[in-house]
Amino acid sequence: MLAVFSGEVVEVPAELVAAGSRTPSPKTRASELVTRFLGSSEPAVSVQLAGLGHLAYCHTNQALLRPRSFAAKDEIFCLFEGVLDNLGRLSQQYGLSKGTNEVVLVIEAYKTLRDRAPYPASFMLSQLTGSYAFVLFDKSTNSLLVASDPEGKVPLFWGITADGCVAFSNDIDMLKGSCGKSLAPFPQGCFYSNALGGLKCYENPKNKVTAVPANEEEICGATFKVEGSTALTSLGGDLRV
Repeated sequence: MLAVFSGEVVEVPAELVAAGSRTPSPKTRASELVTRFLGSSEPAVSVQLAGLGHLAYCHTNQALLRPRSFAAKDEIFCLFEGVLDNLGRLSQQYGLSKGTNEVVLVIEAYKTLRDRAPYPASFMLSQLTGSYAFVLFDKSTNSLLVASDPEGKVPLFWGITADGCVAFSNDIDMLKGSCGKSLAPFPQGCFYSNALGGLKCYENPKNKVTAVPANEEEICGATFKVEGSTALTSLGGDLRV
């Protein structure tokens, strides 16, 4: 899956800028990245969000336990990969039908958070149990919410294109050709929200998430660490898709 957003939507993370400036490498524009994804992922579903961004996904090489899905409702668009173990219970909690899938559940949970909930985003996300990564964009407010499960079971990466757009994908090879070293694994157990203060850990909301420069020989320019945690979100052999 691929999601690309312009600087009008997403403030470019300073950590990724710094990672790319330490060891400059070739990049391409966001439009070239989208074209390359669509050309290598036929058949693919593609949604252009005016001049704000682009969402695309396909089922090619989809893992059996990591299905990809897409949904749009009330100007909320969401790409989801993975499975929620507690989908049935959460569907009942949010008043949804038994046939509700993960991506629709995430949209409805987000709407509740946005419109009525007295609790923070960390509470909503901590309720999701399973293997997942998702990218949600609310066009009505230009709000972006990206999250990964606490164990990073579904790979997700983010980077900066040559024209300053921020791209998210489960495929590191797709991003590295367009983002150079301005590229990193999205930290597990964390979320990014342009409306809620940037990158945060939903398991430990009070703990700051910081970037650690990677070695020059590594594909990514940085990894992220939640302060107080001994584990780094790093690029391992099992994360290549």
